[in-house]
Amino acid sequence: MTLEIVRDTLGWCIVFDVIFLFVWVGAFVFMHDFMYRMHLKWYKMSVETFDAIHYAGMALFKMGMIGTALVPYLALRVVGV
Repeated sequence: MTLEIVRDTLGWCIVFDVIFLFVWVGAFVFMHDFMYRMHLKWYKMSVETFDAIHYAGMALFKMGMIGTALVPYLALRVVGV
């Protein structure tokens, strides 16, 4: 496996991660009440707790995406691979 393949794979991972994050945020914004009702069937929680869990999940996902895909991709770009 060459470094170019790794770089290209990381690039596509970033694309799919960003799409997933936008879908998650869009669903959370536009289908908030539906999502809350669906989760309420399995877990008893307040709206504030539900919002905090999703906000924290989005933040952790974004930090993970930056640390595991974006930074290595940029490093490979900087060194000219």
